Amino acid sequence: MSTDGQPHILAIGGGTFVPDGREGLAPSPLLRYAFDLTGQDRPRVCFLTTAVGDGAEYVARFYAAFSSMDAEVSHLVLFPMPNVPDIRAHLLTQDLVYVSGGSVANLLALWRLHGLDEILREAWQEGVVLSGQSAGALCWHVGGNTDSFGPQLRPMTDGLGFLPFSCGVHYDSDPQRRPLLQQLVGEGALPGGYAADEAVGLHYVGTEFVQAVSYRREAGAYRVEPDGPGTAKEHRLQPRLLAEL
Repeated sequence: MSTDGQPHILAIGGGTFVPDGREGLAPSPLLRYAFDLTGQDRPRVCFLTTAVGDGAEYVARFYAAFSSMDAEVSHLVLFPMPNVPDIRAHLLTQDLVYVSGGSVANLLALWRLHGLDEILREAWQEGVVLSGQSAGALCWHVGGNTDSFGPQLRPMTDGLGFLPFSCGVHYDSDPQRRPLLQQLVGEGALPGGYAADEAVGLHYVGTEFVQAVSYRREAGAYRVEPDGPGTAKEHRLQPRLLAEL
């Protein structure tokens, strides 16, 4: 758990892992930043792959990607049944919970079915750092937009709502993301919120946004707010540069 006793969320627009040059993945500075938020020399880390259907190949890839970090790593899957006897007990003993990308719609449905929505809220309030990218970033917010239903993006307005904001991910790599988020905020379908380019993380302490971080100098974060009936305005937030790749 975080040593400062505060609830932390690091919502990543994309780029948690980078190619390692050997056909695998290595942690980016964003994941190292999430580790640092725990304040632990060797944190207990649990990753969830619900959003990609808990496929064995994804679980194996995550273990390989985490292997270079000094951590006690575990995973939680829900298919075909939970792999731990007590989900709540397992998650409440972690320092960091990391959630993969994939289908945020399927993730939310399964989490609610298994009670993870309430368990993760309790863990967060108790100081377990929550993080994830794409679906694993959107889920903590009120909503955003998603390709869970097909290549044409659709609104997602039933997020967990730990954070009272909308969220945009892959903001500079998917041309549908920016206009749809601005439309939804402008129409009032979503509250104002924050968006992240690839390689950018949005750091919240409690329910307050405190800073954006990145390992790409040109990458940005954004505050998106309503601006009169049916319109929204966007303000660029310069991320703090971590070790540049």
